[in-house]
Amino acid sequence: MGLRLYNTMSGKLEEFKPLGDTVKIYTCGLTVQSEPHVGHIRAAMVRDTLMRWLGYLGYNVVALENFTDVDDKIIEKQKEFNKDWRMIAQDNIDTYLWACDRLNIERATFYPRASQHMEEIIDLVARLIEKGFAYEKKGDVYFRVRKFPDYGKLSKKSIDDLVAGARIAPTESKDDPLDFALWKAAKPDEPYWLSPWGKGRPGWHIECSAMSMRYLGETFDIHTGGEDLIFPHHENELAQSLAATGKPFARFWLHNGWVTLTGEKMSKSTGHYSPIKEVLKKYSANVIRMFMLKTHYRKQLAYDDERLDEARAALTTIKTYLDNAANKYGEIKTISEPMMLDTFAEAMNDDLNTSRALSVIYELIKKGYEADDVRIAASVEYYLALLGFMKESSVAAEPCADVMVILSEVKKRLQNEERDELLNEIAGDCLGLLESKGAGGVRPIVIDLLLDIRNKLRKEKNYELADYIRERLQENNIIVDDQGDGSTFRSGTV
Repeated sequence: MGLRLYNTMSGKLEEFKPLGDTVKIYTCGLTVQSEPHVGHIRAAMVRDTLMRWLGYLGYNVVALENFTDVDDKIIEKQKEFNKDWRMIAQDNIDTYLWACDRLNIERATFYPRASQHMEEIIDLVARLIEKGFAYEKKGDVYFRVRKFPDYGKLSKKSIDDLVAGARIAPTESKDDPLDFALWKAAKPDEPYWLSPWGKGRPGWHIECSAMSMRYLGETFDIHTGGEDLIFPHHENELAQSLAATGKPFARFWLHNGWVTLTGEKMSKSTGHYSPIKEVLKKYSANVIRMFMLKTHYRKQLAYDDERLDEARAALTTIKTYLDNAANKYGEIKTISEPMMLDTFAEAMNDDLNTSRALSVIYELIKKGYEADDVRIAASVEYYLALLGFMKESSVAAEPCADVMVILSEVKKRLQNEERDELLNEIAGDCLGLLESKGAGGVRPIVIDLLLDIRNKLRKEKNYELADYIRERLQENNIIVDDQGDGSTFRSGTV
């Protein structure tokens, strides 16, 4: 069975065949008015999974992921913080790319920004005016929705249903409540670019059409993004692109489900979200990846610590097996023809069914405990790599900073409790060692010293602080194994 993907446009699974030798993918990226959250990372991980599997199938891939770096929301942040919009955008872009790198999410081929493609945007708006699909009013330019007969085809919405909820804002002068902005006249003290319609900036939807055409052509293979973007963003993007070119736009539309927090969709506009930077302080990259891949990308994903802890336990099962195999066979070499390839490939070819693919890995582990065969362990490693999990040696976890945070908290708590001066001295020495020499080879020594502190706390029945040390180390992928009066540690990453 070849690769089949669920196409939002048709509402069914379709066999995927690219237009040419290279698969071209466009992903709707962030509007960067604030820091990225877990929902943004899920959309990026869908692209990452798609790129990895297409690469495995032998395709060349060109992927584009945009940044909306000038927008009403960013301008509001500029006023709120009295900070230039470009600096706000850059800070949040930097955080997003840092998080993606930490999570081993493959970089897109291009990361274009709206502010850097004004010429293409203005040209596209002009084409739509010339063809009668758009009109100018007082420096604003609007798309004529009723002139496009297939409007609503992607989102399965009818014009009649949309009319009931359509409104014209007091600041707008459009002909029809359904029409949407392609270009917005600049207000005082707002960023602007010169255009045939005066000073202004683009509407949200037009930038994606302009940038995708610039890098991928007027027709490309796959468009991805969160399901919350289907309407109005992707519907509008599709309408204006088809109206301008008369050609098919994206052949496949892949949409991932929301990430929810306490039952509600994560959203920057409401402030109801978990920043990925904070989540990465609590959980390793592999744990977050496992948490996301355990659920099919089209299903909603509920974010909570309990589910992340379940993902950590699942990784521990894999790690324990691989550690045992390494002790038994020595270094495990990934092999070119892993076992049970058909079942793994069938799962991934079935609309990137990563939850089923992970079950294949667990079936292999069960078989590995029953059979003495190094190929099974090598196959487990092979499949983990295909799904983007990192090996221990490749985890960029900034361990120095992580351990320093733990030690600082331990030292503060010891001082507050006026406990053993020797423990305070050990914690202080650990911090000094890390500050002077960095993590590197001293990190195991420092962790051993931290465990010495913990063992003494356990003997003194100060279990609260002892448990704090163990839990914080575990959050940083260091598993503590208590053995009688002493303890040892091992890496908890896969």
